[in-house]
Amino acid sequence: MPRAIDRETVRRLVKDESAQLVEVLPREEYDTEHLAGALSIPLKELNAVSARRLDRSRPVIVYCNDFT
Repeated sequence: MPRAIDRETVRRLVKDESAQLVEVLPREEYDTEHLAGALSIPLKELNAVSARRLDRSRPVIVYCNDFT
């Protein structure tokens, strides 16, 4: 179930549960800056096929690094 989480929870999930980070901004923005280890799946491309890249046994953190 989707829910908002804070920075410390992200850190804990990545460290303790090998959570997967997914950046959903356009690929050009991902190429400019993203969190280390994050996958790029632009929101416009996020579908059942692209979601198969994810490991269903690990938590998934989807984020949008948009500071505008």
